[in-house]
Amino acid sequence: MTNPRHFLDIDALDQDGLRQILGRSSELKAARVGKPKGTVDDGRPLDGHVLAMIFEKASTRTRVSFEIAIRQLGGTALMLSGRDSQMGRGETIADTARVLSRYVDAIMIRTDDHAKLLELAEYATVPVINGLTDDSHPCQVMADVLTFEEKQGPIEGRTITWCGDGNNMAVSWIHAAARLDFELRLACPEQLNPPEKVMAWAKAEGAKVTLTEDAEAAVADSACVIADTWVSMGDEQAEKRHNLLQPYQVNEHLMSLAAKDAVFMHCLPAHRNEEVTDAVMDGPQSVIWDEAENRLHAQKGVLAWCFNK
Repeated sequence: MTNPRHFLDIDALDQDGLRQILGRSSELKAARVGKPKGTVDDGRPLDGHVLAMIFEKASTRTRVSFEIAIRQLGGTALMLSGRDSQMGRGETIADTARVLSRYVDAIMIRTDDHAKLLELAEYATVPVINGLTDDSHPCQVMADVLTFEEKQGPIEGRTITWCGDGNNMAVSWIHAAARLDFELRLACPEQLNPPEKVMAWAKAEGAKVTLTEDAEAAVADSACVIADTWVSMGDEQAEKRHNLLQPYQVNEHLMSLAAKDAVFMHCLPAHRNEEVTDAVMDGPQSVIWDEAENRLHAQKGVLAWCFNK
């Protein structure tokens, strides 16, 4: 039995692998122009395949994009919430992986603890896909890179700026900077810097990643400015985080410091007029709706890559 082709993190792939996914995403998107959303792709590349989707964290874009992606590729999706399985409660994650591998062709999981993802992948005999963990969000960044290159051309050698919390999204951007050879500037309050081990990894990889507390300096002449929510659901430190992150709000002044043709990105959902103002979010430089759509196409590229289709 050959080892399954997992998609766990961007740093686990080389540039060629990431380019295969991005290229296939673009091809599959182009092939659907003019087709109704409910139709299946020509050739039905994943005909008969079943994708199990495990959601321990709520989702809009991840849920809808993966379910439509597998359907358009010719397969079907099976939704499992935290209440629908015994995983991590009455049954070990390893045993859940073994059982699901007998039923389905791939597993996507959206969860909190990254260790759950890794254990699932260790024991599954089918591809496992990281739909989000508290450590990283690689599917979103693949969609973001796809969007950037549609609007701005190749990302290699360009400058991308992250403003705000050094969270799981920031981590996946750091991984992408190392693998796809672009400059990444991270503007974060010191208390919310990305994990030290991730920054150390980037340095060891020779990645062009810099960290600053000065948002204006980070944004200067950048080709893309990215924001994310300041506070996660149920965060008891909401007021403190707002005070720390207020200087990192992406507003018209901050965007004016970026390159004239710079684009604004946000993975959504957004807290309007907190991390980003309405004027930027709804303005001419915003590509957030294209970015959201590209979750579908990037997901299809990931699924196709996992099965070498």
